[in-house]
Parts: sequence; structure tokens; C-alpha cells
Amino acid sequence: QVRLVESGGGLAQAGGSLTLSCAASGSIFSINIMGWFRQAPGSQRELVATITSDGSTNYAASVKGRFTISRDNAKNTVYLQMNSLKPEDTAVYYCAANIRDSLIPWGSWGQGTQVTVSS
Repeated sequence: QVRLVESGGGLAQAGGSLTLSCAASGSIFSINIMGWFRQAPGSQRELVATITSDGSTNYAASVKGRFTISRDNAKNTVYLQMNSLKPEDTAVYYCAANIRDSLIPWGSWGQGTQVTVSS
């Protein structure tokens, strides 16, 4: 099993920055992709960014150029650096892990952390 704990959410002004962290524990050797998702009120959960075990990254078009996903393998932690924040970035942000060879994509989730961007 994999346990994920997010931190770093909060309130920011438009144009500001926040950094989210996701600490993984447990069977971390089984993770092949880590991702950040977000869900705004009344909206479906959407994929924001992913990073593979070899460091390859991918971003949603809405955040490309503003957000950066990275990982510190020594700390078993994945980060989401969010710059040039916009009010539409307001959402609960979730960290997720995709487990290698699992039939269930994104089988492990964190509890979520609220990000609120004021205009």
C-alpha cells in the first residue's frame, strides 16, 4: 500500500505563487507515475501534471508554463510549484500515485489540500 500526504495549500493572490508537497510512504517502489489533480466546486476532477519514475513530465494545457512538477527521490516527495496563479486555479488539489501493473489507474490518493486564489 501507498500512503500520500499533501501539504502547502492555502490562500494566494492572483499572480502569486504556492508550492504543494506530497510525501509518499509505504510500497513506494511500486509507483511508476505520480500526479497532481484538482477539483473545483461543481466541476470534475482534472489532471494537472504528472511525473514518471524517470522524471518525464506532462502538464494540462491550462497550467503549462505556470506550474512545475518535480520530485525528490531521497525524500520520497513530489512537489507542484504554482506560479502566476489565477482565480480559476482555485480548487482542492490531490496527489495521486499510479501503481505499476495495477488494473486500477491512480489507485492511491492523498486527502487533498485547498488552494484558493483571490482576484
